[in-house]
Amino acid sequence: MDTALRTRAADVFGWDLRDAQATVIDAVLAGRDALALMPTGSGKSAIYQVAGLALDGLVVVVSPLVALQEDQVVGLQRHPDAPRAVAVNATKRAAEVEDAWDAIAAGDVRYVFLAPEQLAKDDVVERLAAAGVSLLAVDEAHCVSSWGHDFRPAYLALGEAAERLGRPPVLALTATGSAPVREDVVARLGMRDPLVLSAGFDRPGIRIEVERYADADEKRAAVVEQAAAATGTGIVYVATRKETDEYADALRARGKDARPYHAGMRVRDRDAVLHAFHDGEVDVVVATSAFGMGIDKPDVRFVLHADVAESVDAHYQEIGRAGRDGAPATATLHYRAEDLGLRRFFATGTPKPASLRAVFDAVPEDGSIARSALADASGLSTRTAGRAVNTLVEAGVLDDGADGIVRAADAPHSAAEAAKRASTRAEEREQVEQSRIAMMRRFAETTGCRRQFLLGYFGGELAEPCGNCDTCTSGSAYEQGAHGADGAHDDVWPPESAVEHAQWGHGTVMSTEDDRVTVFFESAGYKTLALADVEERHLLERV
Repeated sequence: MDTALRTRAADVFGWDLRDAQATVIDAVLAGRDALALMPTGSGKSAIYQVAGLALDGLVVVVSPLVALQEDQVVGLQRHPDAPRAVAVNATKRAAEVEDAWDAIAAGDVRYVFLAPEQLAKDDVVERLAAAGVSLLAVDEAHCVSSWGHDFRPAYLALGEAAERLGRPPVLALTATGSAPVREDVVARLGMRDPLVLSAGFDRPGIRIEVERYADADEKRAAVVEQAAAATGTGIVYVATRKETDEYADALRARGKDARPYHAGMRVRDRDAVLHAFHDGEVDVVVATSAFGMGIDKPDVRFVLHADVAESVDAHYQEIGRAGRDGAPATATLHYRAEDLGLRRFFATGTPKPASLRAVFDAVPEDGSIARSALADASGLSTRTAGRAVNTLVEAGVLDDGADGIVRAADAPHSAAEAAKRASTRAEEREQVEQSRIAMMRRFAETTGCRRQFLLGYFGGELAEPCGNCDTCTSGSAYEQGAHGADGAHDDVWPPESAVEHAQWGHGTVMSTEDDRVTVFFESAGYKTLALADVEERHLLERV
C-alpha cells in the first residue's frame, strides 16, 4: 500500500492497517472487484473507509439494517478529519433526505450508506450515478447468496444496480462464507475476476463449549446459573420471544441487569437496549437472532446459547460477538437433542401452490405492482403474500424491479408452471436448511475438537486439536476415532474442489476427515459420505 495512504489512514482514523486489509484496499483502488472474508471484529469497514480517502467519487455502502448504517455514520463523524458520511433510508424525515442529496450533489459527501431496497429505486440510482460512484461496497455480503443463512431477496438486484451506477469496482464484505456462498456472491453481484481474500475464520481466544442435557428444566437452570455467575457483559441467545422475557426475569432475580431483545419489540425499546448494551449499562442481553448484525461491542466476555442455532453459520457468527478485544471469552451451547425439533419446524414451510399461483397472477403481464399491494391483489394475508413473492423471486419467475414486482423475462405464462418452478426451488432450499440443522447436530455431538469441526465446515483446517474447547479439555479430541479437518487427506478430496454426484448433482467439498468427506450440494445441502463408499462405489467425480 502507498505509504502516504497508510500515513493518512493513521492520521485520520488512528489505524495501523493489517496486511489483509491493505491487500483488499490496493485491489479496489486499482479498479478490481474484491470479496473479503474476515472474522467478526477484524476491521472490514476500514477497507472501504480508507479506500474512500484515496477516491474522488462516492463510496456507496449497502448495509441491510438501518442501525448498521447509522452506526457507521456516527463512527465516521467521531473522526473530525474524515470525509463526510450520510445515510439515506426510510426512517429519516423528507427534509433530512433532501439535505443529504443536496450535499451529495454538491460533492460534500464521500460515504453514502443505504439499504439494498434503496438501489431498486430509479431516482436513487440516477442521483448517485449523476454524482459519480467510485466504489460500491456490499456489507454482510452473504445476504446476497441463496445458500447464505441470512439470504435476502432485495440483495439480488445489486448486480444490475452496479451496472447502472457506471460499474465501479464492487467490494463484497462478510464474516461468514463457505465456498458455495462465496461462489454465489461472486456470480450474483456480477463480479469480474475478483480478488477473493479469506483472512481465516478462527477466533482462538474464544473457548468453545457444549453442555448436554436430557431434561429441559435442568438445562434452563444451568443457563441461568452460568450467566448469573459470569463476570463482564454477555449475550444469551434463545429461540423464542417468550424466552427472552423468561430468562431476563430469572437473571434479574439473581441480581443481574438483564434485558430482553427481539424483533417484536417497539423500535425505540430495541434501540434503548442496544444503546445501553454498547454503553456498558447492561450485564446481559437475552435475545433472539434479531440481536445480530452490527453488534460491535469489543468487551463481550460470554455468549451462551440456551437453544441450538438454526445453522453452524449462524452459531459461529453469533459466538463471534465475544472477545473482539482479544481478551479471553467463552461461548457455550446448552444442548438438548429434542431442541432440534423446533429448528426443523422453523426450517419447513414451503408456500402452498395456490398461494404461489395467486401472487403470480396478481402481477401484471406487462407492468408492475408494488410489494405492498400484493396482499390485496392476491387475496392473501400480508405474511402469506410476502413469503410467496420471495419464493417466486428466488426461483427467478418474478423480479424485484425498480418500480415494484414484475414478471421475469423468461417467466412462464402459466401460473401453474410458475408455481411448480417456485415449489421445486423452495423444496431445494428446505433440504438445504434441514441439512444445516443436521450439521448443527454433528457439531453439538462430536467428540472431536469443536474448533476443527467449525473451521472444516467453512473449508478451513487446523492441523492439531485447538486446546481451547471442551473436548480438548476432556481429552476426547485426542482419542483414536475422534475426527477433525486437519488437512491430512487433502490429496484425495481437497477443500473447495468441485465434484458431481449422480443423484445430487454439483457439489463443493467442504472438509475431509479420516473416514468421511463432507460435501455441499446445491440441490440437497450438506451431505457426509463415508470415504470407503465414495471410493468403492465411485460416488463422486472430480469436475
